[in-house]
Amino acid sequence: MAEEEKKVKNEGKAGGSGEAVLKPDPSKEGDSIRISSEVIAVITSIIASDIPGIAGLSGGVVGGLAERLGRRDMTRGIKVEVNEDKVTIDLNVIVEYGKPIVDSTDKLKKEIRSNVEKTTGLKVEAININVQGINVPGEEEKEGEAEEKK
Repeated sequence: MAEEEKKVKNEGKAGGSGEAVLKPDPSKEGDSIRISSEVIAVITSIIASDIPGIAGLSGGVVGGLAERLGRRDMTRGIKVEVNEDKVTIDLNVIVEYGKPIVDSTDKLKKEIRSNVEKTTGLKVEAININVQGINVPGEEEKEGEAEEKK
């Protein structure tokens, strides 16, 4: 029975029904905590919004549209896989032009690992960051002005 409670449903995407099932106190028979992969994705998104040099999250190549941080779908561009008590996080980011990409992504990985492990009690096995684009200051303003002139 204890093995069944440690098993994890895994659909591989945030927002799905993938979840980690924890039994925090083995002496309490029948007690468990379920952590949805979407919860882990939201934690990841919140952390990403605070890292200098990370402009936003991207829906990826298939989605094709950049999702700026702070919008409704906080899990866009984040894939979470849970396997027993281990988590793998894949995220697609847009970086700020002029900021060192490696420094920004290293800080992002460090903060995600620390916060997810501290918050959920799960071990972050891997964090894979895909840089999908670069945010050039002023580009959004130019695009907005071009749309207004039409």
